Order: sequence, then C-alpha cells, then structure tokens
Amino acid sequence: MSTAPGYQSPTVTVAASLPKRGVGSAVLIVPVVSGDDDAARVVPTPFLDATAVDEIEAALAALSAKGGADQTTRVVAPSLPVASVLAVGLGKPRDSWPADVIRRASGVAARSLSGTEAVLTTLSELDTEAAVEGLILGAYRFTEFRSGKTAPKDPALARITALASAKDAKAKAVRGTDVATAVATARDFVNTPPSHLFPAEFADRAKALGKAAGLEVEVLDEKALEKAGYGGIIGVGKGSSRPPRLVRLIHRGAKRKGKTVALVGKGITFDTGGISIKPALNMHQMTSDMGGAAAVIATVVLAAKQKVAVDVIATVPMAENMPSSTAQRPGDVLTQYGGITVEVLNTDAEGRLILADAIVRACEDDPDYLIETSTLTGAQTVALGSRTPGVMGSDDFRDRVATLSQEVGENGWPMPLPEELKDDLKSTVADLANVSGSRFAGMLVAGVYLREFVAEGVEWAHVDIAGPAYNTGGPWGYTGKGGTGVPVRTMFAVIEDVAANG
Repeated sequence: MSTAPGYQSPTVTVAASLPKRGVGSAVLIVPVVSGDDDAARVVPTPFLDATAVDEIEAALAALSAKGGADQTTRVVAPSLPVASVLAVGLGKPRDSWPADVIRRASGVAARSLSGTEAVLTTLSELDTEAAVEGLILGAYRFTEFRSGKTAPKDPALARITALASAKDAKAKAVRGTDVATAVATARDFVNTPPSHLFPAEFADRAKALGKAAGLEVEVLDEKALEKAGYGGIIGVGKGSSRPPRLVRLIHRGAKRKGKTVALVGKGITFDTGGISIKPALNMHQMTSDMGGAAAVIATVVLAAKQKVAVDVIATVPMAENMPSSTAQRPGDVLTQYGGITVEVLNTDAEGRLILADAIVRACEDDPDYLIETSTLTGAQTVALGSRTPGVMGSDDFRDRVATLSQEVGENGWPMPLPEELKDDLKSTVADLANVSGSRFAGMLVAGVYLREFVAEGVEWAHVDIAGPAYNTGGPWGYTGKGGTGVPVRTMFAVIEDVAANG
C-alpha cells in the first residue's frame, strides 16, 4: 500500500504584471459582471489595458454573454499573450467581493478548463487566497484506481499564475495553496475505496503525513486498545477481520502556556451497519464514513505547516463496522474508555461509540477547546440538507464555530442540545443506551450522547457532516463529486481564531 504523504497541488506563482511571453498555450481567467445594459463587463484590474478589455467585451457581446454568477464564456483576445480568455461571471457589481464568491468562481473556471495545463487569473487581484484555493479545488481529480482505458487522457492543471499587486500576495497564495492542499488530502482519503483504506492502512498513511509535517505521532493497535479499555473502538471493530486503530497526531505550536485545541474525527473506514445491517441501496457511499477523521488529520497537518501558535492534538479512532460471528450484537453492553457502560441497541449507531472513547482520551490532555466532527447521522441531512453541517455543543463555542464556518464558505449552522433528550438514552441495564427509541431529533440525540463524555470545563463543538462530507450530486463551485474535504477549512479557521483571540 502507498503511504506517500499528501495531495500534490499544482505549482502556484504570483506575478505583478501579465507576462509578455512564454504563456502562449495558457488560458487567462478574467472576472466579469452583469452590466446595466445586461451585457458582461470586465472587472477592472491593473493587468488589462483598454484594448484588451474592449476585445474581451466585444467577443462576449457577440456571444450574448451576461456575466451571471458562475457562468463561463471562452473567447479570444488577440492583443494578449495567451491562447484564450475564460470569462467567469460574478453576478451584479459590488464594491467588495466575499471570499467565497471568488473561491466559487475560480472553482467553476477550473472545472470548465479541464485539460488545460496552465492558467493565469486576475481573480487573484480581488482575493488572492480565495482564487488560489478555488482553482486548486475546482481542478481536483481522483484517478488512482483508473486503468489506461478510463483514465483522463488530457493533462491535469499543473501551473497557476496568480496576478496580484498587493504586497502580501505571495504569502496569501502560499496560504491558499496550503489550505487547498489540506482539503484535497482529506478528499483523497474519503475517495480511496475501503478495499485499500482499512484501519491499519489509514493509520499508516496518517502516521506518514504526521511525520512529514513534524508532528508527534502515536498509534495504538487492537492489543493496546483492549489493554487500555477502549471498549467502544474494540466493540465496533470486533466484526471485522481488519482490526481497529487509534491515531494521535500532535502539533506543539503554543508558546509557554498557550491554548490547546483538541480535534476528534470519526474514522469508520466502511460501515455496513454491523448486525443492524444497512439497506444495500447506496451502501457503497459508506466509504465516506471516515470523512471526519480525514478532515481532522488534514487539519492538524495544515496547522503544523502554517505554524499556528496553539497546540493542536488530534485523536482519531479508526474501525471497520462489519457483520460476522464475532461482531457485537444489539443488546450487548460495552464499557467506554473512562468507565461509562453502554447498551448497544443498534450496531449501526457505531460512530458515537468510537467517538466517545476518543473524546474521553482527548479530554485527558486538558484542552481549552474540543472540536469533534463526524458523518454521524442521516438525520443531519433530513434537518439541514446535503451542504449544511449541523454544529452542536457548548453554546458560545458552538456559535463561534458556526460563525467561522459560514465565513469560510462551509456554512455550518448552530443547533441545540435539549436537555430532555437525555431521557431518551436511558437503558434498563447500563448507564446509557446508544440510541433513542424515538425517530425524532436523531442528530440532536447523537450530540447529547457525545456530550456525556466531554470533561467538565472544556468548551466543545460537535460538527455533523453526514451530508456535506460527500457530494453524491453534480459538481458545483469548487466541489466535485465524491469527498468534499468539509470541514477542514472550518476547523482551521477556528484554530487560527483561537491563536489570535484565545
């Protein structure tokens, strides 16, 4: 198995002017808006003179281009030293552009330029970081398991030139590249099939990434887990021939007694539901049930790469949930790490069992904040759809996480954890049951279950990404089909906010 660390992003350079030669085969991406006369107008930047603007706008008018949001039109501008120009619409003119508008426009442009090896963009003059992120993520493709018969014959995007005049443009481009690379790394993990990404292999790849980033790494195998009393992880993994793991990745970034952020992510490498088996329809999508773990691993590596001045400690449980003669049964009782006993009424509510163990372990590090993320409940998609994560936890920290998630374009939404839902988790034989007897408020009930394992005094947030972690529909913006990398950018934004504001 391959343990090569991380996604290899395109080469990104920054230029303060449009090159006069050497880019003849490249495409120039130019933002346009909808003018008052319903015609597309080029957004002014220092990189295009009046002749080039007139050429582009005349060509767009000939094609009746309107400049609507995310619309693309490819034209030729003879005065420019590029093969063609791709105009991408931003919609109505604005005084300033939200980062995610630029990110989405860049992603749409990259997807429409499939097979183009090199691009230049003036979107980077509006927001360098967002433009670079959008181009890398929009151009993302996963082809590891395609043979020569179906592998893309055209080249992947290899070179990006961000045209930007700001003094900090190079730093912004580096940051955008690092963030997009982390998101793409999480996507790679999610898109790797369970035949090739089982707990031991997942742990090996996480270890390789961590070592390459200079992180402290600890991996517990099934013997160490059983000896230490990780009953949830062991219980879920009992049905598989491929035993579970717990991976710990630590970035030491705090100076003296700085803040510590704990990250926990669900790493179910495949989820059949166990004895409480899932319907066959769409079960193959459960390759994404380790999306939370993928995002956490990518985020702690990103924190190290960006040298964020807080300690970040990732605790990642990994297991495969399979039915077999050795699998846990509905009605079994297990003891979570830390001592709480749980009656397993439904083996398909397995994620909370491995997460509870990991949360207790993470709290032993005495973190100031804890963010846990998981593809936890189908109820998340019922409540919020396929693109909006549900954010639960301590009221203030929950709202902080949700606000930052919305600012970076991942759009987390705060949800409550009503106290009365704990009554639904009462067991007749153990401290807790792992599911409620009601079909209502399933996302919130899962959050209430996890709350029982968070140490007193730790500000925490649970981010349910059951829908947002895996796109089963058509591509949009900078998001293709398959793994999305959500919520890497949310967690990294929170970590940076903690570093800046405590």
